[in-house]
Amino acid sequence: MEIYFLGTNAGIPTVQRNVTSVVLRLLEERRSFWMFDCGEGTQHQILRSPLRLGKLEKLFITHLHGDHLFGLPGLISSRGYQGGTAPLSVYGPPGLKAFLDISLSVSQSRIPYKLEVVEHNGGLLFEDEHFKVESALLEHRIDSYGYRVTEKDRPGSLNIELLKGYGLRPGPLYGVLKSGMDVTTEQGITIAAADVLSEPKRGRIVTVLGDTRPCDNSIPLAREADLLIHEATFAHELAKMAREYHHSTTVQAAEIAKEAKARQLILTHFSSRYSSLEELGPLLEEARAIFPDTQLAEEFRLFPVERKKGN
Repeated sequence: MEIYFLGTNAGIPTVQRNVTSVVLRLLEERRSFWMFDCGEGTQHQILRSPLRLGKLEKLFITHLHGDHLFGLPGLISSRGYQGGTAPLSVYGPPGLKAFLDISLSVSQSRIPYKLEVVEHNGGLLFEDEHFKVESALLEHRIDSYGYRVTEKDRPGSLNIELLKGYGLRPGPLYGVLKSGMDVTTEQGITIAAADVLSEPKRGRIVTVLGDTRPCDNSIPLAREADLLIHEATFAHELAKMAREYHHSTTVQAAEIAKEAKARQLILTHFSSRYSSLEELGPLLEEARAIFPDTQLAEEFRLFPVERKKGN
């Protein structure tokens, strides 16, 4: 699991940064990637990245402001031209379907794959044997949602040397043991799965919060997340402005991460007033004074999602 930023700016694109889009790469788990928000120009950013649109499986929209949404019709259309034939599911607040229906209909865009648009008001949005995705309402000028992606725990590793001692060679019984079930060999020896399996590998948690002021739902969404992505539109000296515009400061994002006991925090959605990484340096220092494991989002940079130590 890796995080890859395609856009980190708030409101409008600049020469240095594009508007919001975050990618969760699931190379080992699903050989695909999921996207959170799709600001204008996102498909151009993809052309400069190692991503292939045909591998996009799910797309989550936090809210319907243009800097998080205007790239969606073009990206959906281009996906078909770039060999995307697998189904694509798009999740977002009510109004998303009307926006896409009108955009794709008026432009007579042909979509050569199954497009599923799921409007929601929070709650459990998706679950399979590997992942579940939950959402909750945040506090912004329009309905804005945060997303919590939970990777389910995976079985531990088999003790191969111990199994060889039992006379068991690689084969179907390995899979049975891996699933947690005991087996009996041809020699009549019963092997308990608990004796040859290590502890399960704890699944990782990634939380992506859309535009928001500090609010109650931020904490449960970010609770013990291995990686929290939080907007930090302003330095804390502009806290009054941040509240007026329904955004967060660096300090507020760090306080959320600390209270939620997250493992790592990445700040994004920066105001255009901070035009370079150098100007963003003081914002990073503010956050690290409260939550040391903080980084600044950078476009075209991979951030691995690592498990908490001891798991």
